Amino acid sequence: MEKILLRILFVSSLAAAPFVLKRNNLLMNLTIFFTKCVLSSTIDSYFIKKGNISYPVRPFAKIFDSNILYDLLFYPLLSVIWVRWSYQSKPLEIITKSLFFSVPLTLLQWFLERKTDLFRWKSWTALHTFISMNSTLFMIRGFVGLLKRIKPDLNARGRNFVEERSHSKKPTPEFIVSSVNHRLPNDNYAQIQ
Repeated sequence: MEKILLRILFVSSLAAAPFVLKRNNLLMNLTIFFTKCVLSSTIDSYFIKKGNISYPVRPFAKIFDSNILYDLLFYPLLSVIWVRWSYQSKPLEIITKSLFFSVPLTLLQWFLERKTDLFRWKSWTALHTFISMNSTLFMIRGFVGLLKRIKPDLNARGRNFVEERSHSKKPTPEFIVSSVNHRLPNDNYAQIQ
């Protein structure tokens, strides 16, 4: 059953990735994604080495101690969604919005730890999961806030940076006419006429 759940999570995460990592502002989305990958992997590895948590059923069990599906795909995609959702929010709204992510995921992880072999908590509780999930969400949001201060033109038009689209300027009629009438020096077709 655990392997089926992991396959469902893998396929649904891969299917969602093109919609979450949209082409517009792809650089910022990938920055968030890879920052969360590093952060999740580092924190997870630390607590696995301490013996607080383990993942009995995981992909590439002989190579990795952590579940790389969570650390390198699922949680980073959720972080991109959360940052996009909370980008223009005030501090109190950010805290409220973080609860929409952390509470259901904590309850789900608590349930899966009891009913499956996906997680094994040794000196770990649902409160630890809740705190670690919220702290990583706030770290990523703080990182994006820092980037927003360093590069203020991300919010130049007052819109969400993820939703802005890069539109190319439409050519003017004068430009089209001048391009049609322009002849290149070695224009053999024009010489034949």
